Amino acid sequence: MRPALRAVLLLPTLVAAGLVDVVERAVSGVVDCATCHSALPTFKALAAFGDDKFVQTITAACIDLKIEDADVCEGAIRTQGPILAHDLRHFSLFGDTATKFCDAVFGMCALPPATPWMVPFPKERPDVERVWQSRGREPVKVMHFSDVHIDREYTVNAEANCTKPICCRDFGGERPKHVQIPALPLGVRTCDAPGTLADSMLEAAEKMGARFSLFTGDVIDHAVWDVDEENVPRNMLAFTDQFAEKLSTPVFPALGNHESAPTNSFPRDTTEHQITADFVFNAQRQGWSQWIGENATKQIQHHSGSYAVMAPGMDLRIISVNTQYWYKQNFWLYDSDEHQPDPNGILAFLVGQLQAAEDAGQRAWVVAHMPPGRGDVARDQSAYFDQVVQRYKNTIAGQFYGHTHADEFAIGYSNYSERTAENAVSIAMVGPAMTPMSGNPAFKVYDIDPDSYEIMDVRSYYTNISDPDYQLKPTWRLLYSAREDYAPLVPSLPPNASLSPAFWHNLTEVYYRNDTAFQAYIAHKHRGWEFVRRPCVDGCKNGTLCDMRTLRSDVCSQQSGPVFHIPDHGHLSFAPEMSSCEGSGIGGILRKMAARGVVQKVRTNTVTPLPCSCCYSSHLMIPRCFVGTRSRPFSVSSPRNVMDLSDCLR
Repeated sequence: MRPALRAVLLLPTLVAAGLVDVVERAVSGVVDCATCHSALPTFKALAAFGDDKFVQTITAACIDLKIEDADVCEGAIRTQGPILAHDLRHFSLFGDTATKFCDAVFGMCALPPATPWMVPFPKERPDVERVWQSRGREPVKVMHFSDVHIDREYTVNAEANCTKPICCRDFGGERPKHVQIPALPLGVRTCDAPGTLADSMLEAAEKMGARFSLFTGDVIDHAVWDVDEENVPRNMLAFTDQFAEKLSTPVFPALGNHESAPTNSFPRDTTEHQITADFVFNAQRQGWSQWIGENATKQIQHHSGSYAVMAPGMDLRIISVNTQYWYKQNFWLYDSDEHQPDPNGILAFLVGQLQAAEDAGQRAWVVAHMPPGRGDVARDQSAYFDQVVQRYKNTIAGQFYGHTHADEFAIGYSNYSERTAENAVSIAMVGPAMTPMSGNPAFKVYDIDPDSYEIMDVRSYYTNISDPDYQLKPTWRLLYSAREDYAPLVPSLPPNASLSPAFWHNLTEVYYRNDTAFQAYIAHKHRGWEFVRRPCVDGCKNGTLCDMRTLRSDVCSQQSGPVFHIPDHGHLSFAPEMSSCEGSGIGGILRKMAARGVVQKVRTNTVTPLPCSCCYSSHLMIPRCFVGTRSRPFSVSSPRNVMDLSDCLR
């Protein structure tokens, strides 16, 4: 029977059996890719009833199963549910889009290889390319901030140990009579950041002196069930005002996936009914024009949030790219079976700007939110972006990202089958987050050669939220200097050489051999977070090193079954694709609903795989298990997404 016909025939069954019960049974049976595909006709039939019925049914199931508090269920599904319903009405059940949908929503499918497509380039690579050399001049300082996630409703003395995905608010305007753990003035680990923490960070950065700053996105807090088209622009502009007030030099920002309502949602320009994200782009233009100028401000509207601008006093073109059209959690990407290699022309804009830089004898930096080599980036667009990097590798002097909340780097290669220092062609810096929810607040400072525009040093500064004096006055201190802490590990680096892609590759070679050096890197990666106590070994180490050595999302993401599995050592492991899970969004809710059914099967020994919705994510690094009536944090067995199986079965 054809899947489409099966969905039609399911309509009377859904009505007769009770929509909520049918949906709960369908979700509880999703344990791998095949069962996800089997459940799609039920969801497609439910979507045929319309957005309202789809939202009401999923919301009722969420509340009935106690996946989240009722207001979280209602808000997340009311805003994001219509997008899933729209998708289900527009893709077929037997194509690649259905598989990609199962991967994005449930995390259950191995993705198909990238669809072959050649990026059109205006010109061939020059036979003789310019050589960029340093003249030994004093480096220029550049700041890098990311993922501040400021909660404008943060309330001092509100409950910091609540049942919701984030706390420290007076939800519904009412405070509990007995507050167990009060929200403190400068933030706590169960909450996003208060505005006062951003003030402290920016004041510390201003004292260091910088030519300009980069901001790689995510202003908005993690209360994704409570965002709308009014508070997102308002909060974006509030943070712009903070930057302008505290910093005396320009800021060149990029959009994050949280800068929209619903969260992650950026409709393609092929979407029906001309749904747009113009309210986001308008807020960008209003807030960012003071730094990027008139021409770049116009580009934002015409290029879906992307723009390019020359750095002050430099032959350096900064290209800010809206990578949300490549993000797997942007559910608008699944509303068509048609292959769309370049949604909203983001790649075309990037190519045009890089070509202009090459023609003008300039270098370029690519600035965006999501590192293109991680598993939450669509394979197609990641592969096509790699073509762009190969073509303009001599023009691109650096790439800068955020999103993972960790202090990291990633290397691009000309040949991923032979990742060597000779084949390393590009380096991406990933900025740490400010929100205390994922570790100690931190930011990066780069020393940049003013002639080659390459990185001479990377320094990371953090404040320890556990310090006794933190709530009185945070102390921002140096966490590490790449020149002082990493360069001595690579003796082949000349004293005045830049930290090139080859240098970073050679550093990864050291990490394979020298575990003490690698564990020190792990401590830096997690911003000195004292909760990461156990060493990163075996699969954790191999996965981390693989992430360092790729700017393509298909290199380290080889998922072929359920998101979670029980390996021989008896712990619950998490696939890389789950690194971006956001527990209060509709995707996270559906994964938790699926986990309920699977946990019951594990308890009765009827199934081995355990897709338990314990999310140890790059956004929310505190692992939580959702098997009980509320989420509970547990100790981390390893920095790479592992926790005790017994924790998830409580």
